[in-house]
This record gives sequence, C-alpha cells and structure tokens, in this order.
Amino acid sequence: MLLLDIYELRDLRLFTGRDLRALLLEESRTWQRRLRWDYRESIELLIGYLDNHILPGFVALHRMSGHLHGYTFAVYEAQKSVLGDLYATDSLGGTEKLALETLLLRHQLPMLQHTPGVERVESQLLLADGGLQSTFAEAGFRSFPRLFMEAELLPVPEVVPPALLGTLRLKRWTAPMYQPAAELIHRAYIGHGDTIVNDQYATVQGCLRFLHNIVRFPGCGTFSPEHSWVLTDERTGELEGLALATRVEADTAHIPQLCVATRQRGRGLGRFLLRHSMAELARAGMRGITLTVTEANVSALRLYQSLGFCTRHAFQANVWTR
Repeated sequence: MLLLDIYELRDLRLFTGRDLRALLLEESRTWQRRLRWDYRESIELLIGYLDNHILPGFVALHRMSGHLHGYTFAVYEAQKSVLGDLYATDSLGGTEKLALETLLLRHQLPMLQHTPGVERVESQLLLADGGLQSTFAEAGFRSFPRLFMEAELLPVPEVVPPALLGTLRLKRWTAPMYQPAAELIHRAYIGHGDTIVNDQYATVQGCLRFLHNIVRFPGCGTFSPEHSWVLTDERTGELEGLALATRVEADTAHIPQLCVATRQRGRGLGRFLLRHSMAELARAGMRGITLTVTEANVSALRLYQSLGFCTRHAFQANVWTR
C-alpha cells in the first residue's frame, strides 16, 4: 500500500495550534530526551503562529484515524526561505517515521523552490534522520555536516591572565551593544565557510537580524544577558570578542554565538571567553552546556574538544540557491 493511501497531506494553514498541540508536545519531549533542550517555549510561540494561519507547510492526516501524524513548515525572509521544522510522530517506528517525513519534505521543498522571488532555501533540522539527505540531494541542496556538542560544567573559578587581554576589557552584554556586536560578527565571518550555511553573516543587517532572533525569540533558548560577554578595546571602543549564552533547560545553557575579531586571533581569546562563560554559568548553578559547530571548522572543533565538549548528535545543514 502506498503511503498516500494511508495519509492525506493538507495545507498547514487550515489547522490551528490546538489541532497540532498533542504532536507538538510529543516533539518537545523528543527535544528534551535527545538534545537536553526544553522546547516548550518554542512550541507555544509556534502555536501562536499556527492560530494566525500564516505558516506555509503541510500536515499528514491519517485517513483511518483522522489523527495528525506529522507536519512541516517554513518561513520567508525577503528572497530566502528557511525550513522551520519537520516532524513525524515517534509512535510510527523508525522506517515509517522516515517515510512520512520524506513524503512531507518532498512536498515542502518544491513549494519553496518554486515560490516567486525566493533565491535561497536553508534547512538545519536538528532532529532529522540522516535518511532524509537523499531527498535534499535530489532537490539540488548542498549539505554541510554539523555537530551538536555538550559538556558538563564544573564549578572551577576562572582566573583572567592580564597579559592575555592587554587593552581589552571584559564586559557583560547590554542592549546598546546590538550594532557593534553585529559589526563584529560580520567582520569575523568574512571569508568563513559558515557564511555559506547562514547567509545572515554576510551583511551587518543580516547579523542584526541574527542577534535579534537570539535575544528576542526562544529558538536558541531563552537569552541570558547576565551570562553573555563581550571584549571591548578600551582605546577604540570596538568590540573584539563575543560569547552569547541562553538557557535551554533549568540546568543547561547553550552558546549560540562565539566569535573573535580576525585581527585578534591567535591570542587565545576564544578559549578565554568560552572558559569564562563556562565558569560563570557553573557558579550560577548550571550543570551542562551545549553548542553547535560545522565539522569543517576544524580549529573551533579542536577548541571545544579541548574544553571537554563531546558530540551528542550529528546533523546536516542544507542549502539550495537558484
């Protein structure tokens, strides 16, 4: 029997958050189990969008039971579309779950690629099965292996070596740092491979949107300004380093951004910022910390491994350009 004989695919915008709540809560439990991540706040935000019927996507409706067994959605950003999520219920079992997610993906990707004005489609599905990669490849996507890493936090006091910092001063994040932080991120990623994965790094305006998403929305966890740090040059006033932190579980933090200005590299500032963040988070009662990294970013990967980070989960970033 064909999968389309079992499931009917319908437009996501015909449904409300209430219709999908049970499936979304199941997905939230999967995030917690597999990634040590409390996804409930993101779920509630998504339910609000669903109630406004504005997200392009599909749901998989089981023809016999009438239950929703899977869904996918995307968002549009100017000439780009981002695949926001793709999930089929774990109750199906591995083979059928993958088949249903593949079916949803094969409907979602062509819709995005054929949307007038869309020149780029991005996807980073942290929960996705590796078996979906053939579907992305068939649709012309380039893939970039990425790692979700974690480390246990130990309450070790941090010592700041004065010679390391020179004229740099360590400060906590404040709202007026938006613009200089965006400029730093843009400078730090010029010529970097991750600009292919996330094109927001390519412009200052894109970096501002990136920061706005981290600070204002729960997609990367709840922003923690008291545990986010910058390095400022006291002579020029420019930001030279940045480490942002969010809370993803009651006792788990996440680092959505760590960067150092190109001209300051080779001095151990990235290591210092991350070690300082880890020590401060441990003092605040956090027991674990997570982050993501592109496998090809060998220097960053070695840094994280040297500080006790281990790979919890491997996933793919997928990018299509017209």
